[in-house]
Amino acid sequence: MSRSILIIDDEPLMRLSMLDALKAEGYQVREASNGEEGIKHIQASRYDLVITDLRMPRSDGLDVVRVCKESSSETEVIVITAHGSVDTAVQAMKLGAYDYVTKPFSMDELLLIVERATKVQALRQENVALRQELEGKFNFDGMVGKNEQMRQVLEKVKLVATTDATVLIFGESGTGKEVIANAIHRNSPRAGQALIKVSCAALPETLLEAELFGHEKGAFTGALKQRLGRFELAHKGTLFLDEIGEISPLVQVKLLRVLQEKRFERVGGAETIDSDVRLVCATQKNLKQEVEAGRFREDLFYRLNVVQVALPPLRERKEDVLVLAEHLLQRNMSRISRVMKGFSPASRDVLLRYSFPGNVRELENTIERAVALAQEGDEIQVWDLCGQSGCPFLGGPVQSACAFCQEGLSNATNARQQGTLAEVRERCERDYILAVLEREGWSRTAASKSLGLSRKALWEKCKRYGLATPDGDDGDESSG
Repeated sequence: MSRSILIIDDEPLMRLSMLDALKAEGYQVREASNGEEGIKHIQASRYDLVITDLRMPRSDGLDVVRVCKESSSETEVIVITAHGSVDTAVQAMKLGAYDYVTKPFSMDELLLIVERATKVQALRQENVALRQELEGKFNFDGMVGKNEQMRQVLEKVKLVATTDATVLIFGESGTGKEVIANAIHRNSPRAGQALIKVSCAALPETLLEAELFGHEKGAFTGALKQRLGRFELAHKGTLFLDEIGEISPLVQVKLLRVLQEKRFERVGGAETIDSDVRLVCATQKNLKQEVEAGRFREDLFYRLNVVQVALPPLRERKEDVLVLAEHLLQRNMSRISRVMKGFSPASRDVLLRYSFPGNVRELENTIERAVALAQEGDEIQVWDLCGQSGCPFLGGPVQSACAFCQEGLSNATNARQQGTLAEVRERCERDYILAVLEREGWSRTAASKSLGLSRKALWEKCKRYGLATPDGDDGDESSG
């Protein structure tokens, strides 16, 4: 689809040069000779991109940026500024401009910035469409999944949520068992009542029994007053028992009785209490094997295994990794009020290559870390995912890392002992830029496209890090 661009500049020759260059690239271009005229165009029509000079008679470029963002937040704005007006360009960026270019500049530099802006815009539109698709087909109460196996899981959850059936959720740590339990409760007829959660692995047998069924005053040492159990607190609602495979034989017997008779007694008490509870359980263990080994009662297993939900590990649903990453990125940006431009191509490659032994929980922590470390307004880079370990994910195996992190792991690990996190990141950035330049035969145009930078930005980084071409040329391409 051809992108529509509005050029606003009071210099006829500059306006004509940009018009010809952009039309040659296939863009639909319209022009305005001053800010006031440009603002009228913006208010009358929607443009994908606006290129505006900063200093113009009547209305200046800052007015254009303000009106443009008020009219359509999706429209990107590139501002043109003289060398001595960079501070004003920065002010335009704060108002929402995408980028700026300093006079004099080459048309290649402008076209590269325009290409980047349109790609970011297309990616944003793709993400919006994908989220809408997920909300319509694959999203159920905060869970997203495009993988066929995960879609079947979500369809089953939709069906079972509206019933009162006991649900047994299987899955590795971090696959989202508690998220499923929350969704089942919130979409059930019991949604208006309590959802009570118990981690069975966190308590010893005696405390777990009292936690589930409550106790009377004086039932055991330390029982100074009567306490209601979780079954009592969840009456008319839902009880979620996490790590059900860890409960002792004694608690298994008492739990079986509650499921069969819908009643129980508190520890140390004689009063029989009725129980109307919808039970949802979760486990990492294979309960069939536990039954065969004599560690779990067979009759209790069949009582719990009315509806079985098996969650696949993230390594078996690779097509969901980027979908989840984008979802988590948006959530984290909203939570801490930061704006990022998404993931760089290299970081997307890293996310797809990694095996995620910690599943969705590890991905969630990785994205949270990346948003905290990344430069606001930039794309998330590989080194933002790396954190402090020199590898894409803390504790992640080297063989699962991208090629860049495999090569730089030992240097980055040593660097942790030799400087601050900012210094480590700078060294990683320099090494990566150098590797891309060498790969592209020191073509700054090709390298800038690969890195997702403007040619001017790449030149500035090369100058900062002392990266010169092999023949000694400093590669100054900032002015075309």
